[in-house]
Amino acid sequence: MTAVTTRVFRLPDLGEGLTEAGLVQWLVAVGDTVATDQAIAEVETAKSVVELPSPFAGVVTALHGEPGETIDVGAPVLEVADGDAGPSAGSSAQVEHDAYREEERAGSGNVLIGYGTTERGASGRRRPRVQTPARSTPSAGTPTAMTATEPEPAPSTETERKTVRSDSDAPARRAVAVRSPLVRRLARDLGIDVHAIAPTGHDGAVTRADVLAAAVDVAVDGAAASHHGSPVGIGRPGGGREDSDARADAALRGDVIDGLPVASRERMSALRKAVSAKLARSRSEIPEATVWVDVDATDLWTLRTQMAPEGGKAPSVTALIARFVLMALEDHPVLASRLSDDGSELISFDGVNLGVAADTARGLMVPVIPRAHALSIEQLDGALRELSATARAGSMPPERLRGSTFTLNNYGGLGVDGSAAIINHPDVAILGIGRIIERAWVVEGQIVPRRIAQLSLVFDHRVCDGGYAASFLRRVTELIEHPLRAFGRV
Repeated sequence: MTAVTTRVFRLPDLGEGLTEAGLVQWLVAVGDTVATDQAIAEVETAKSVVELPSPFAGVVTALHGEPGETIDVGAPVLEVADGDAGPSAGSSAQVEHDAYREEERAGSGNVLIGYGTTERGASGRRRPRVQTPARSTPSAGTPTAMTATEPEPAPSTETERKTVRSDSDAPARRAVAVRSPLVRRLARDLGIDVHAIAPTGHDGAVTRADVLAAAVDVAVDGAAASHHGSPVGIGRPGGGREDSDARADAALRGDVIDGLPVASRERMSALRKAVSAKLARSRSEIPEATVWVDVDATDLWTLRTQMAPEGGKAPSVTALIARFVLMALEDHPVLASRLSDDGSELISFDGVNLGVAADTARGLMVPVIPRAHALSIEQLDGALRELSATARAGSMPPERLRGSTFTLNNYGGLGVDGSAAIINHPDVAILGIGRIIERAWVVEGQIVPRRIAQLSLVFDHRVCDGGYAASFLRRVTELIEHPLRAFGRV
């Protein structure tokens, strides 16, 4: 009988201070043959969503975790069996794995960002989701002789038996090309299995339209089943009985809060937890204060269209205001400084790394434009456009999400006028820009329509007082209201 060696792939150290990752979706299934460096899963850290490559080649015998679960560094991810594990094969596999680990430590582009930064011997732990149904155990048709792992106990119920299928009974799980992480996320959010979608992309890839069409089909089928089964439902007229049944079921589970049955419980994503921790730290450590002002941006609004180079685009309003902010920070460098960890020193910098708040499908991100003070308005505009597109595509690398010394937040794009922003720790200030809209404004004794926006500056009161913060805000206001005064420096 051929000896089978099972190798366990454990979640590597992701670096950046991250100790866990959320499993987004599996890209392989039990019984699949994988190659070294083949992507086997999508995982979400507090920084980004990335594909996790396998350090082993062979047949997948077990997957550890369901989409939505959190896997700690050092915990098993999947198991791979090598059916040709003779002495030479075992030696070859070990050499291959050693080379892969060496690549990790060297920072190879073939592995996940941050792999191999430290050694870790702990086995880790997994935290399952609340009320997650039992998942499939390794396929019963997988060879088990001389394996390095203990066999799973036999299922005790008929339901559990159905989850254990032999290779001959299991339908072939075809490889599916999903090029865009946004399409993967859309399918996951809608509860659609991409393997069940017929792709229409020109290269055989599943498109956004394919996912939406599949979601409509599922919704229609579900509505039809509901119509034929029980037409009266919770929250609909005449649905009192089912509503009572739902409350009774929730009560049996003990999942009733303040008289309402709990519809669902969802574990916070790694990004949401990271944002929560950072904002909570900011609010608990920083004695913040806010100053704000309404600014007349009519001249800036009018002149912007005339700033376009021949054959090019005019710079965005955000880019122009960002340039004015950087100019004002030259005269008010304290607002682009940091406090030491013990709060005993004020650390000033020669320049500004500008953080820009971005609202993405994953949540709030603050990517950074390094040395933004040295960029021209054209370069700054290009950097802002690229940064926004990369963040919204979900492909922002972790190293671009740290190092800011001042943050700009244009929440006017969300259709609001003002906000009590929270400082992006360890920064000491954040400037918010509201929407620019026409309002009645008094100019030389006459009421006329003008383009008005509200600016709000939130600052750390430990590093400066209100007079200093107000001086900075007045300087930004002056540049916005009289943009031609900055013509030679923009």
